[in-house]
Formats: sequence, C-alpha cells, structure tokens
Amino acid sequence: MDKEIFVQNIKRQCSLRGVKPTIACRESGAGADLINQIERRGSVPSVERVQLLAQYLGVTVSELLGEPTPEGQARAALTAHLAQSVKDHIVEDSKIVLSQTASLVASAYDKADEGTQAAVRKLLDVEAVPQESGHTSEAM
Repeated sequence: MDKEIFVQNIKRQCSLRGVKPTIACRESGAGADLINQIERRGSVPSVERVQLLAQYLGVTVSELLGEPTPEGQARAALTAHLAQSVKDHIVEDSKIVLSQTASLVASAYDKADEGTQAAVRKLLDVEAVPQESGHTSEAM
C-alpha cells in the first residue's frame, strides 16, 4: 500500500463530497485519527478500516488504495488522448495567431513614418526590416 496515495485519495474523495477527512474517518468507523496515524506514525490501516471508509465514501477499496482498475485505465487513456488533442490544437492555433499577429505588426510597420520605423529597428536591434515585397527598409 502506498500510504501517500491512500491519504491523497481519502482527501480527494472527502473533498468531492464536502466532508472533512477526520469526520469521514470517524463517521465511517475507521477512526478519527486514521489519517494522523498514517501520516505521522507510518501506520498501515487494517483491511477492515479501509473497507469501512471506502463504503462510507461510496468507492471501492481499490479506488481508495489507488490501484488500477479497468475503468480507471480506460479513463486515463481517454484523458491522455484528449490532453494530446488539446495540446495539438493549441499549438496549431498558436501558430495561426502568431502568423496573424506578425502580419498585423508588419503592416503597421510599413504604414509608420520613417522616425517610427527607425525607433522600431533600434528597439529590435536590427539594421533592416524585411518587407513582404522582398525589399528592405534600410536603417538610417
């Protein structure tokens, strides 16, 4: 048993139900000091105490212990797939936004007067800024 995962799962399940872990442990019959015994003393709870708490929280013992279940593995696979899909879309959307932003900035630069263009070149520390037509604006 990974005691840290077990305690995290108790706290997460309690949070989902809006109950304090010490109250859940006491009301389940597992003992109000269950988490304290695990965290501070390194105690391993009895199977009976884990079962009482799991039943009280409406979860399986395996869920509380953090053991992989077929449902949990399927959920993890789906979550990983969705996360990758979102990441791919964010990257693609970011490229589009960056391209559009660069185009707007280039357009604004082209429309600016020579003094403003010179200030931009100085700020960017460049000699010339390429233009879309293939020409460059030379530094003054």
